[in-house]
Amino acid sequence: MVIVDEALKKRHYENKPIRVALIGAGYIGSAIALEMLTGITGMKLVAICNRTPSKARHAYEAGGIQSVKDVQTLAQLEQCITDGVYATTDDPMLLCQAENVDAVIEATTDIDFGARVVLEAIANRKAVILMNAAVDATIGPILKVYADRAGIVLTYTDGDEPGVAMNLYRFLKTVGYQPLLMGQIKGLLDHYRNPETQRAFAEKAKQKPAMIASYADGTKLSLEATIMANATGFKVGKRGMYGPKCTDVRHIVEHFSAEQLLQAGGWVDYVLGAEPGSGAFVVAYSDSPIKREYMVNFKMGGGPLHVFYTPYHLAHVQAPLSVARAVLFHDATIAPAGAPVCDTFAVAKRDLKAGDVLDGMGGFTCYGLIDNYDICQAENLLPITLSQDCRMKHDIGKDQPITYADVLLPADRLCDRLRIEQQRHFDSQVSRCLTTA
Repeated sequence: MVIVDEALKKRHYENKPIRVALIGAGYIGSAIALEMLTGITGMKLVAICNRTPSKARHAYEAGGIQSVKDVQTLAQLEQCITDGVYATTDDPMLLCQAENVDAVIEATTDIDFGARVVLEAIANRKAVILMNAAVDATIGPILKVYADRAGIVLTYTDGDEPGVAMNLYRFLKTVGYQPLLMGQIKGLLDHYRNPETQRAFAEKAKQKPAMIASYADGTKLSLEATIMANATGFKVGKRGMYGPKCTDVRHIVEHFSAEQLLQAGGWVDYVLGAEPGSGAFVVAYSDSPIKREYMVNFKMGGGPLHVFYTPYHLAHVQAPLSVARAVLFHDATIAPAGAPVCDTFAVAKRDLKAGDVLDGMGGFTCYGLIDNYDICQAENLLPITLSQDCRMKHDIGKDQPITYADVLLPADRLCDRLRIEQQRHFDSQVSRCLTTA
């Protein structure tokens, strides 16, 4: 953080701000815009894209910017940026293609749209910061391959739990402790919540009911754990994770043993109902008796497992830090390390009949559950993020996993093609390794 703030300060004094384009002016996108326009130096939000341009304009106005120009062409956008004029548009590709944009923040929740944006931004050598957990958890590994080939950074954001946990993970590895468990502090989990049960809360929070339902039913929890797993190589100890109930996050070490975690090589999991009520944690190991004496004196427990946690996650506030790290230091906050390790698949939220059309994350028909990737592949499980608009081919019961064989996929989706490409790419890597072994 000290390095980032000094680097941004230098950019500010040199009048060479990082030029950022934001795609999506919904709840979280507007919040990011507000923070960037009112609290960040050394960085400029040069353009916002939204399918309803008036919302993009409103995001600027909320940040105190009244003079905004709507653009329809690449030349218009690039001229606005050159002239120091803020721009809005409904064409996301313009933001990805503009020569004078350094980084693109993808802040929507649509996986197919998000995939198109990411590929276009990579093709034009822009750093890409994802707020879209569906994209990262489902096709992040293959998109990271594209990003590496282009020599640019693709990263999930700081401030959401995966980024917060990864900061702790990297810190602990740097100072010589061995991370063995990481996850988030969850307040509520009920797989059967839906947009109707969450409507009142959503209206109060000014968010969409389906989005709130995806938090409550555990789908987002599993997606974020998948992102952590794919970045670290940690697996899950069982389908859906353990999720022990604790009064305090520090008590999580009472539910896992060092021997168990060492043998597994590390797990992603979560804690339910624990103080401080929000944030992310990493449990780290040290076998040094002398280090453990020091940790006892500094109120970190007797070990060999020690709990480190951050008691908040503020994606809208912390996302600009991911932008700065990506552009100035070529550093990803959190990104897939290679082949997928875990996956989040769809489970029937109620009895489903042949002909039913699935309504995706946070809907009435299914919820997401994490498992290890090899198991998901062996059972042909349908990722929850790809379930939207799939049609059931036959009946299945409540709480039954949904497989690819159970559904008809919508036609011609980029996300499906990338998913197939991802599987083939990493399967071929494994085959090459086996051949040369």
